[in-house]
Order: sequence, then C-alpha cells, then structure tokens
Amino acid sequence: MKYVLMYTSRPDLDAAVPEERRAEVYQAIYAWFEKYAANFADGGAELQDPGTATTVRASDGGGNPVVVDGPFSEAKESIGGFSIVDVPDLDTALAMAREWPSLEFPGVAVEVRPIVPHDMDM
Repeated sequence: MKYVLMYTSRPDLDAAVPEERRAEVYQAIYAWFEKYAANFADGGAELQDPGTATTVRASDGGGNPVVVDGPFSEAKESIGGFSIVDVPDLDTALAMAREWPSLEFPGVAVEVRPIVPHDMDM
C-alpha cells in the first residue's frame, strides 16, 4: 500500500537549532533515506521555505479563485517535504516515521497518510 509521509516542523522552533546540530541531523536524514531506499515508490521532495509559497484559494464571494503570496494554511507547522512509500501496511509506514531523525527537535512531526488508489478506476 502506498502512503505519503509529510515532514512537518515549526519554523519558529527551527530557528533555535544551532547550525552545526542542524547539519549533523541532515546527515542522519541522508542515512535514513539510504536505509529505506527500497520502500520509496515514485516521488517526494524537500520543499523551499514557506515564505516562497504562492496559494490559489477560493474567493470569499464565490467569484474567481484568488492568488495570494505565502501559504494559505493558518497552522504554525509547515510542510518541509514529503515522500511516497510503498510498504505492506500502516505499521511499516509508522515504523519508518518513528525513525525520522528530526523528531528529536520540538515541533517536528511526520504525518502518515494513505494514498487513494486509482489504478482500478479505469
């Protein structure tokens, strides 16, 4: 079954992490990706800072969609990246997520969500 792992953090808390420690954890993240390389399905990416986002959202008056600078989400957390994994079950996906190296920092989370299979739609 395919799942998306969304890596989230809180930019306000990230700023407090010393650069040297951040670089160490980044190396651990590379090792994590190597460890689970066989489970990655077809995509994923590290995303740029939320300040680079542009959002298209519904207009308040029912007219044309509106384009706004920045992320539309009102949450304190931001998505820093995502991966698509193909694993036997949710427990396997959760086991991978539990080992995400950045989880040692406050405000970091990995959201695990099943992907809707559309291969049988046709």
